[in-house]
Amino acid sequence: MEDPKRMEEGLGHTALVANIDGEKIHLSEKVGKTDGGDENEKEERRAVHDHLAEHEADRQPVVKQKSKRVATLDAFRGLTIVLMILVDDAGGVYPRIDHSPWNGCTLADFVMPFFLFIVGVAIALAFKRIPKRRDAVKKIILRTLKLLFWGVLLQGGYSHAPSDLAYGVDMKLIRWFGILQRIALVYMVVALIEALIPKNRQTIEPDRFTIFTAYRWIAGFISFVIYMVTTFALYVPDWSFTVDEDHERRRYTVECGMRGHLGPACNAVGYVDREVWGINHLYQYPVWSRLKACTLSSPASGPFRKDAPSWCRAPFEPEGLLSSISAILSGTIGIHYGHVLIHFKGHAERLRQWVSMGVILLIVAIILHFTDAIPINKQLYSFSYVCFTAGAAGIVFSGFYVLIDVWGLRPPFLFLEWIGMNAMLVYVMAAQGIFEGFINGWYYKSPDNTLVYWIQEHVFNDVWHSERVGTLLYVLFAQITFWAVVSGVLHKLGIYWKL
Repeated sequence: MEDPKRMEEGLGHTALVANIDGEKIHLSEKVGKTDGGDENEKEERRAVHDHLAEHEADRQPVVKQKSKRVATLDAFRGLTIVLMILVDDAGGVYPRIDHSPWNGCTLADFVMPFFLFIVGVAIALAFKRIPKRRDAVKKIILRTLKLLFWGVLLQGGYSHAPSDLAYGVDMKLIRWFGILQRIALVYMVVALIEALIPKNRQTIEPDRFTIFTAYRWIAGFISFVIYMVTTFALYVPDWSFTVDEDHERRRYTVECGMRGHLGPACNAVGYVDREVWGINHLYQYPVWSRLKACTLSSPASGPFRKDAPSWCRAPFEPEGLLSSISAILSGTIGIHYGHVLIHFKGHAERLRQWVSMGVILLIVAIILHFTDAIPINKQLYSFSYVCFTAGAAGIVFSGFYVLIDVWGLRPPFLFLEWIGMNAMLVYVMAAQGIFEGFINGWYYKSPDNTLVYWIQEHVFNDVWHSERVGTLLYVLFAQITFWAVVSGVLHKLGIYWKL
């Protein structure tokens, strides 16, 4: 033991030894004031403290802290699900809200990019802190596989709900890509980049532009380059297909032999899907069949014109491979909005960032569309479509943020929050018709005489003497309101369907 008198005079010296997993760290602790003693002591203590913290982080299990749920995030996700149910069930009697047959943008065309936008925002929040990258990657891969499984099961042709009480699909005709498959691809790419690419978070200052340089936009940039180069440089040759008409199989040929075409017949998006998936594995009822060139009933569905081009009868995949690569940009923009939410603490600065970017994206899209440079087109998932829908998503998200989180007007939007918290459940049961198909399975005398049919025809259509009004009210009350109540009950019980 050191002599107390020598220690008081600053002559004593003790060595602190920290043993961490068999590794010894020596800290010379000098007591008393010597030349630079205080500074050396602080530096040495700081070094040991940092080293101890690193080893403790590696050795101790990660304890997840309960974070406050972002109400705007759930409400926006719920709004997207509600829009999907509305346009899917009422689009048949209100063609103006159904998907645009080709160029242009309708209410239905906002659903997919809104999904991808809010997926991006959620990814930014979920990977705000990454204790172990390996675990994060495993989580991303597992969730991607789950989305792919449910996508093929629900939209591959296996399920025929709610109209047909049958299950099964011919593997020669199975549809490989769809809504959930696109979401899975976008989620996997942007989440992996968010989890693995280092971020310059320490460089973020409270100004307008550093948020753009602190993170890597590599996913959006690469997807943009791949899509644009392929769309305008890939040569599209003539192609043919067969359809069953009047109990016989007929073959049609579409003449192309061009590059950079943005019409229905000879675009690179369709060509890539025909080559990758095969023409038999594409969506068999494309919305372009509602074009004026194809039917006199446009914009509604109807019989083909006698002089309709051959491609009107052809299959086309609206959630195809090349268009899904372009969709990665929608998720990337959503991640940027999530980064703003994380790093700017004031409402005014967040809104300034969000609204300004949303307005810029809308202006770019409008210029590209009305100059005919790149028309807004959901089927091709064109760059102008990305900008237009992402800009609209940013403005709507900002509006929700003001109403719910700034002004505190949360009660009117609780039903959207509840649906957003159980988005996957409502999507599967309502938007994909699984629950309605289950109810239709309990029919009386005839498969056409079901409870769903009786409610829609006799409670809504007959009372209002209008199929259009009756269908709209049925969707609003028997579908959206019902699932809002179910989601609210599940929320109270603490039950959520998470992939």
